[in-house]
Amino acid sequence: MTEIARKHLAYCWIARGDRVLFLRRGPGVFLAGRWEPPGGTVEPGEAFEAAAAREVAEETGLRVRVTGELARDSWPDVGGRALEIHAFVYTVEEDGSGAVVLNPEEHDDFAWLAPRDARRLEMAEHFRRLL
Repeated sequence: MTEIARKHLAYCWIARGDRVLFLRRGPGVFLAGRWEPPGGTVEPGEAFEAAAAREVAEETGLRVRVTGELARDSWPDVGGRALEIHAFVYTVEEDGSGAVVLNPEEHDDFAWLAPRDARRLEMAEHFRRLL
């Protein structure tokens, strides 16, 4: 029997007023062109909340502090590998309200959108469920 590995992802719901930050994945990366909240892979031994804040800093230059868990979801690997994905979405507070500075190796655009407007974006189904 094949053992299924697990991958953990941590994302942040960064709100400014009634708008939330979404990033578009850049060309040449997995799921290119799709939108998502800032976040990514939890490294081995890393706390999920710490991973969420680290990923935000790496992807946007923003500094955040996790304030709670908004949602969690799981799904099988979209590539068909024996891998189960577990994602956590955290609410956060910004340390200041700096400008978004994208990491061009991962994302090529960003938008502050009301969740109802974000539904029009091309995004993975697990993020669409969040909206």
